[in-house]
Amino acid sequence: MNQKNNMMCDMETGICGPAGENADAMEFIDLSAQKKTIELYYVTDPICSHCWALEPVLRKFVDQYSQYFNMHTVMGGLLEKWEGFADVSNGISSPADVAGHWREVGEHSRMPIDGTVWYDNPIESSFIPSRVYKVIQEKNPALANPFLRRAREELFAFNQNIAQDETLIKLVNQIGLNGEEIVQESKLPEANTSLQEDFQLVRQLGVRGFPTIVMVNEEQQGVRIVGARTLEDYTNALQKLLPNETLRAEQLSNLETLLQREKLLFSREIEAYYSIEQNEIDAFIQQQLPQDTYTADSILGEKYIRCQSPKQIC
Repeated sequence: MNQKNNMMCDMETGICGPAGENADAMEFIDLSAQKKTIELYYVTDPICSHCWALEPVLRKFVDQYSQYFNMHTVMGGLLEKWEGFADVSNGISSPADVAGHWREVGEHSRMPIDGTVWYDNPIESSFIPSRVYKVIQEKNPALANPFLRRAREELFAFNQNIAQDETLIKLVNQIGLNGEEIVQESKLPEANTSLQEDFQLVRQLGVRGFPTIVMVNEEQQGVRIVGARTLEDYTNALQKLLPNETLRAEQLSNLETLLQREKLLFSREIEAYYSIEQNEIDAFIQQQLPQDTYTADSILGEKYIRCQSPKQIC
């Protein structure tokens, strides 16, 4: 072949020129692996304590296997208002009843939960932060789940009322959006309509509690997993829907990259993500992170690290 006719531009270097002797003019490729055939619906609520407990496992599952599914986070509507509300199975009929239940979840999961907000400044409705979530999801989908994460940190670990405007404005500002503007939009009828559409989807999926993960394949066959489960439970469910594939886990991010993305990580989350023991956490952090990239602290007996970088990437 005339080398002058065998030209290409290298995507990595940006240099255009002869393709070289080893470049095939024609080659067989297979793009089928790039097609995601599973729809995954994560039904949750900003004030769901078991959803907070699930975070370490869910993060690892998504980071390792999201190449197989399209993930949709759906608001479930846990608490519209206290008038007439009762969770008989957990013995909850008033705000004060929630604190004890939350403490049990926190102690069992080791995801820190204070809970005294229910005595001091109870949340009147989870619909309020849920509507803010929906507004963000409409405007900038990539920032919706970071907002949900920040809200849960403020509520569960740091005991802040995430149904109050000042707290919500601060949280939205933290993810780089205009907090006052977003919170005001969340009070418009359109935000409530969007939230009600989530509730309709929840009913269609047959979900009655949180967290629930529903995976559906192209044949509309699915698996519904109720409650906070193990990583193996979710991978096994995914495998059932992809019986002709061997699931391959993606390589996990290193701790520095993960912390830059998440901003704050509790010890339990790091342990679950990297499959290490609690007594190894200090040495692991010191080995993985440059000293000037994080600060370390503890709350409710649990250690956590927060991103702090001179490069302004936090």
